[in-house]
Amino acid sequence: MGWDLAHAAGNIKLELHDWNVDFAAWCSYKYMNSGPGNASGCFVHEKHHNSDLPRFAGWWGHNKERRFKMEPNFDPVHGADGWQISNLPVLSLAPYLASVEMFAEVGMDALIVKRDHITSYLEFILHEIDKEVESTFEIITPTNLEERASQLSVFLHGEGRALFDYLMKNGVITDWREPNVIRLAPVPLYCSYEDMYDFGQILKKGILGK
Repeated sequence: MGWDLAHAAGNIKLELHDWNVDFAAWCSYKYMNSGPGNASGCFVHEKHHNSDLPRFAGWWGHNKERRFKMEPNFDPVHGADGWQISNLPVLSLAPYLASVEMFAEVGMDALIVKRDHITSYLEFILHEIDKEVESTFEIITPTNLEERASQLSVFLHGEGRALFDYLMKNGVITDWREPNVIRLAPVPLYCSYEDMYDFGQILKKGILGK
């Protein structure tokens, strides 16, 4: 069984090998900070490292010691590397590498602590604003910290798109989803508590100014 980790990589602590996950795949442009269109990642459990397992065999997954011998049979690299199709764009990988190095330096445990604190602070700000603006919106993300990670989804009653556009024009990068949902992701690696406070002020002004 395969896992889709698009919103998990860089956001929650993953122990795929210990969880006995067969394989998993994820993008790197969300919480991994690589930018849109950059390299994706994959995990293949060691129990599937059998070289005879059917796959999309690619040039870059071939044994690098024999890659240029142009032999007729595919000799896969051991592990997930053996599933690579081609080489990756070096310039695109440069910022991705910088991000991965920061993750390694800080550590997921520390990031998760800040993630939970800063997301809870944002939740508090939203509830305080909601009291002042007569329930213009509601948080539809679970309140349990372990069920939401670095995201709060806010359902807006009324003209939500106009508020989203207002936030974007005022430098707040959020995400719009129909119908009337704004997704907020206070990423712990680079978002600050001051950012959350400033967002609250902009949000309140946007609602009251409508």
